[in-house]
Amino acid sequence: MRTPAVSDALRDGLASLYRDLHAHPELSFAETRTASLVAERLARLDGVRVTTGVGGTGVVGELANGDGPHILLRADLDALPVQERTRLPYASGTAGVMHACGHDMHVVCLLGALELLAGARDGWSGRVTAVFQPAEEVGAGAQSMIDDGLLAGMTETPDIVLAQHVGPFPAGTVGCHPGPALAAADGLKVTLYGRGAHGSRPEAAVDPVVLAAATVMRLQTVVSREIAGGDTAVLTVGAINAGVRGNVIPDEAELKLSIRTFTAPVRERVLAAVERVIRAEAAASGADREPLITPLDSFPALVNDERAMERTEGAFRRHFGELSVFDPGPTTGSEDCGVLGAALGAPVCYWFIGGTDPEAYRSAAAEGATDRDIPANHSPRFAPVVEPTLTTGVEALTTAALTWLAPS
Repeated sequence: MRTPAVSDALRDGLASLYRDLHAHPELSFAETRTASLVAERLARLDGVRVTTGVGGTGVVGELANGDGPHILLRADLDALPVQERTRLPYASGTAGVMHACGHDMHVVCLLGALELLAGARDGWSGRVTAVFQPAEEVGAGAQSMIDDGLLAGMTETPDIVLAQHVGPFPAGTVGCHPGPALAAADGLKVTLYGRGAHGSRPEAAVDPVVLAAATVMRLQTVVSREIAGGDTAVLTVGAINAGVRGNVIPDEAELKLSIRTFTAPVRERVLAAVERVIRAEAAASGADREPLITPLDSFPALVNDERAMERTEGAFRRHFGELSVFDPGPTTGSEDCGVLGAALGAPVCYWFIGGTDPEAYRSAAAEGATDRDIPANHSPRFAPVVEPTLTTGVEALTTAALTWLAPS
């Protein structure tokens, strides 16, 4: 069947909820208010069975409509520890917390899609499981829902996992890439041990600040000098903490790293090189104690099933038009949605929707300045335009769902 139209009333209601969620962001595994609003809205839909508290703050809505395929639609709930700088009238009211990755948009798009599907049951048959997942930003939410019995609560295994993400592309467009679409992620905390002393007597110390600086600089060579040009890896030191006063050499310094790779051999090589560099720099500095390397998070690359993406992309092209669908290529961002597909043994189909004002994007692209002028995910200035982002996201999820559900 054709994708049902998004009515003005539905659009306005979802836009209002989006602004509310954006103004009230919640961090990973603390999305209690968000989950409550999601469950409340799902409960209004005829025939939707709602389960809350899955994996902590996860919410599941199930809509059965006769015999047919079983699909899983997924959105994420959590925000980031980022201070918002958008100056929006509905900007975050929580200091140091912001929906800087668009999960608030993901939530309302899935709610809208489920409402359209619930209202058009005469045109499809099968079962829809809508998963509102916590803690994507720390790579633990999908696994926590699985560990808490998400799969055990299903009467039948889903045939496919469908999900989307808003990104810094023109609003109204949809990006589809078959095969490896998002990188594997490994987060590490590194504690470097020195020997503290007065700032006037560095000869009595093993300065962990200097050790940290040397380590950060040497880590920059891991990708540039140890990974082949045809392979892809990203290594970012996103945090460095040491000391409290200028005249006190501290005992310790702490680094936090984020590593992105697409293949197991490259991942293993990068992780081994990182450990080697960290330990070697500590030894070169004369540290009395070995560094402590602690894994923070780790989740696999998200690989789109090629046949599933071909089928879904074809439906997008028919609905949105050829010029509105593009291939963004693989991205070194990461997602734990693939964990759901692996646990279910089901193919994953994951795409992007644009969230940038189209005219602003065209202007920046004309100047070759999209990286500079278009705020990307995790930026304190990241702010998807509400429309046409919201309508595109609702229609994309609904179109994809109907592509996999059986016609009635």
